Amino acid sequence: MKVVLVQCALAASRTKNTYLRDKYHRLAGRRGKKKAVVAIGHKILVIAYHILKDKVGYKELGGDYLDRRNKDKVERYHVNKLRQLGYDVLLAEKAA
Repeated sequence: MKVVLVQCALAASRTKNTYLRDKYHRLAGRRGKKKAVVAIGHKILVIAYHILKDKVGYKELGGDYLDRRNKDKVERYHVNKLRQLGYDVLLAEKAA
């Protein structure tokens, strides 16, 4: 079963604009590719469990889900990076 989940995780890591691809690349940068593949395989198994348990379809969250969910954290991260590079940063909301 682990082999199948790893193959599914590798395939999911190559898809475009999906939650699993984004999660894989975030994990691979921190933990390494092999551990990231196993973690994505586990995530696929958890998703399948909830689909079967709750009798609902899979809802793709999108590749930018984690950025949307953690908007404040992403803003702070990038502002701090720019300050470390010597820039003075002032954030303003974009008028829609």
